[in-house]
Amino acid sequence: MPVSPDIRIQRGDFDISAEQATLSEGRADIGAVVSFTGLCRDENGRLEALELEHYPGMAESEIARIARTAIDRFGLVGLTAIHRYGLIRPGENIVLVIAAATHRKAAFDGAAFVMDFLKTDAPFWKKEHLKDGSDSGWVEAREADFSARGYWQ
Repeated sequence: MPVSPDIRIQRGDFDISAEQATLSEGRADIGAVVSFTGLCRDENGRLEALELEHYPGMAESEIARIARTAIDRFGLVGLTAIHRYGLIRPGENIVLVIAAATHRKAAFDGAAFVMDFLKTDAPFWKKEHLKDGSDSGWVEAREADFSARGYWQ
């Protein structure tokens, strides 16, 4: 039976434990679950908040495409990807990726693959709102993000 990823883009926070339980509950075929949670950094005490915007419909579609590629490539038996948008304060959750597989390496690789492509390919824009009242303008993806994605190609 084909695996269908659970993809959500939402303003509100998520419950990591509840999401993992939902993905793995009653599933005897799962031998490993790997989760990654991305948090908002304070950028050495300079950041008041991070503003995240997305292209509705297109963002979900692109994350689903990335997720389906990971499912096929690593033989995942379950995948959840949740990305928040709006104003996010330091220490708050931004993104959650949970990959489930029969073996640990596939789960680790699947989660890392999704994050590496999500950082560069999903249509999100971010702006840093600084404590001094200024903002950074819209921030581009970093070279390190593109380098990480290159590992998988």
